[in-house]
Amino acid sequence: MIREGTRTRVGLVIETGEPREVHHFSLLIGYGVGAINPYLAFETLDDMIGQGLLKNIDHKQACKNYAKAAVKGVVKVISKMGISTIQSYRGAQIFEAVGLHRSVVDKYFTWTASRIEGATLDVLAKETALRHRHAFPDRQVNGHTLDVGGQYQWRADGELHLFSPQTVHKLQHSVRTGNYNIFKEYTKLVDDQLKKVYTLRGLLDFKPATPVPIDEVEPVETILKRFKSGAMSYGSISKEAHETLAIAMNRIGGKSNTGEGGEDPERYKLEPNGDSKNSAIKQVASGRFGVTSLYLVNARELQIKMAQGAKPGEGGQLPGLKVNPAIAKTRNSTPGVGLISPPPHHDIYSIEDLAELIHDLKNSNHYARISVKLVAEVGVGTIAAGVAKAHADVVLISGYDGGTGASPQTSIKHAGIPWELGLAETHQTLVLNNLRSRIAVETDGQLKTGRDVIIAAMLGAEEFGFATAPLVALGCIMMRVCHLNTCPVGVATQDPKLRKNFTGDPAHAVNFMNFIAQEVREIMAQLGFRTINEMIGRTDRLEARKAVEHWKAQGLDFSKILYQPDAGAEVGRYCQITQDHGLDKSLDNTVLMDLCKPALLKKEKVTATVPIRNVNRVVGTIVGSEVTRRHGVEGLPEDTIKIHFKGSAGQSFGAFMPKGMTFTLEGDANDYLGKGLSGGKIILYPPEGSSFVAEENMIAGNVALYGATGGEVYIRGMAGERFGVRNSGVNTVVEAIGDHGCEYMTGGNVVVLGRTGRNFAAGMSGGIAYILDEAGDFATRCNRELVGLEKLIDADEIERIWKLIQRHQTYTKSERAAKVLANWESLVQKFVKVLPNDYKRVLEELKKAEKRGLSGDDAIMAAFEANIRDVARVGGG
Repeated sequence: MIREGTRTRVGLVIETGEPREVHHFSLLIGYGVGAINPYLAFETLDDMIGQGLLKNIDHKQACKNYAKAAVKGVVKVISKMGISTIQSYRGAQIFEAVGLHRSVVDKYFTWTASRIEGATLDVLAKETALRHRHAFPDRQVNGHTLDVGGQYQWRADGELHLFSPQTVHKLQHSVRTGNYNIFKEYTKLVDDQLKKVYTLRGLLDFKPATPVPIDEVEPVETILKRFKSGAMSYGSISKEAHETLAIAMNRIGGKSNTGEGGEDPERYKLEPNGDSKNSAIKQVASGRFGVTSLYLVNARELQIKMAQGAKPGEGGQLPGLKVNPAIAKTRNSTPGVGLISPPPHHDIYSIEDLAELIHDLKNSNHYARISVKLVAEVGVGTIAAGVAKAHADVVLISGYDGGTGASPQTSIKHAGIPWELGLAETHQTLVLNNLRSRIAVETDGQLKTGRDVIIAAMLGAEEFGFATAPLVALGCIMMRVCHLNTCPVGVATQDPKLRKNFTGDPAHAVNFMNFIAQEVREIMAQLGFRTINEMIGRTDRLEARKAVEHWKAQGLDFSKILYQPDAGAEVGRYCQITQDHGLDKSLDNTVLMDLCKPALLKKEKVTATVPIRNVNRVVGTIVGSEVTRRHGVEGLPEDTIKIHFKGSAGQSFGAFMPKGMTFTLEGDANDYLGKGLSGGKIILYPPEGSSFVAEENMIAGNVALYGATGGEVYIRGMAGERFGVRNSGVNTVVEAIGDHGCEYMTGGNVVVLGRTGRNFAAGMSGGIAYILDEAGDFATRCNRELVGLEKLIDADEIERIWKLIQRHQTYTKSERAAKVLANWESLVQKFVKVLPNDYKRVLEELKKAEKRGLSGDDAIMAAFEANIRDVARVGGG
């Protein structure tokens, strides 16, 4: 690339037969290519048409479709990295090489990270020659058809997979019969990687040591407490699989994880036999599905999912056909309507924002540990250090090779890196900065054996997550059709008929975890360790395998993974210090808890006026958590706790407030007003005597009502950007808002009595917004990809909106609302109703069901089934 100053003088066009997949195109563009001609892919399409493999299409259209799909894939990859334009992505080199020697990287991929060295140019040349010889052998057999390869799904003579039919059978047989000897046969198959190298840890050996008697090693019971199951949501896997895993983990004293799909409150009740279906870890992801005050107070650990190992940088998507009434209820959404999790948390754009969410969640349940899930990548150690300084209690380093078959194929194979690299970097960075002793480190990503756990501990982890292996123990056979709702064994499907095929039992997962812990003890005894804590970070007891037989692994260098930080004996190597979250200084604990005691203890009404400053963050959340803890999902009667605040509120005012709490703020509010509101009421208006025009001035910050699930909010004035993002149940009136309003909204009603910013309703799949569009130009600022715009014509609906605006005027004394009500007959015609297309279809089916005499859950189920049939008929879903 020739440059003069900062101006590019030469464009690069590449003509090659090699690129065929999205990752190939993404890589070439990322290293500076401006255009690609993948001629062999185009010729292959022509050959497929000639052989009749592609029907009813000509070559030109086939190539056009292929190029369109490739472009969409590249755009998806770019978006995962938070990049909006191809100009910013081209030449940015946002990659890490795994297994390339520095001599190759420096010459051809300059400045790209490559931490374990690896293949030289000679090795790459040899591999290219082997591939060519495979395609053009001296003697052709069987018509010389190339094999499928088995890159994504196991094939007998294809790419190697740790979970093969043999290992799946051995594991399931062992846990179902309780036979530890068969389990050892399974782990031998997995661990035996001398000739066929599957993982980085397979290339490491333990250094010889003096054994200790196994009786002196800490017991299975204490080791099990360090085990967790992976974050798989109810929705991505079936109710049966999700609950079975939760019961198993509770039986052993470990922790199961809800994933990002919320949790049915019925699971918080003990079963008659004493079992519990309550997942100890409640995940808080970007979609905030089902994140209510009740959900949060029933956790032992709250996990912020910054990214997912199998698909870092991506959000999630649950197709409408999987969103049955039970899942919709859990996620506070609409049956039959697909759900989208945005890629980022819209309240996290810096490490300070992450610290705020950690603080918010600690306020919502001060008994729970706060965990942050990160993906293994170059630089993750620096991020983990920030997480520790932000007062998280746990950091999880997630490897790239986990995830269900629902994860995109490009992400499964080409995003993220092995946990060994990310974990080693994290532990080293935390030790070097003397932060390791105040945060626990966890890792996950295809942990399958006791040996995996030992190596993870030696690289720096003290807690361990398992996901795929427990699912296999419960019956998963690795069909990789998790996204299609067709899982034949009832694990990753919501189809009632297929769910009947689920044969898993909590005892199977319990046996798996017990066997892992038992094997861990045996290896510890051989290595001379008596406790897990003794092993953490002991990379000096690991070494690179000397007799590596695989020709491509000869050049690997593990010195950076096995590096021991030069820190003194006073620096902790595992978590020993409890984080100070500063809750004792909060306004809730210093003022509000005492004021609200009569309401908490006796349900007596409480009213008070309290001054507030912008240093008072997360006001009301600790009190709200105590309301929920004592009075459950029903909370308190309306307006039992009425507090009038005067001043400027800090971030997250009224976050997660439950029913029965009413906060009036006379002043203004910072970002995240009403975050996760769970039934409470918030009233915000300018101070008495203010001279400015309320509807023309900002009174609430950005990202108000993020993930709110219920309640009422009335704002006299303007709110900032992303108002109502992921709102799933709040009814609110505001007088103007910034850009990206009602983004990803799934429920509730939003009334805006003035202008909105750009990109309104992006990703909106439920709920209804009503915009007073006096200028008549709202359509130009609305993202209409998923929504339609209508007039207000239904009399009942008009009356409901009128009453909502009237309540707003009563609570806030809004002059704008008074004007609208006074001129209702003329202004009602200028309201624009924003209605998501899928949501509209479901509402219409619900009306049909009610006309047939159905009601309640029966009507909802009938509407869901009819909607799914409609989607299937038009080929959507």
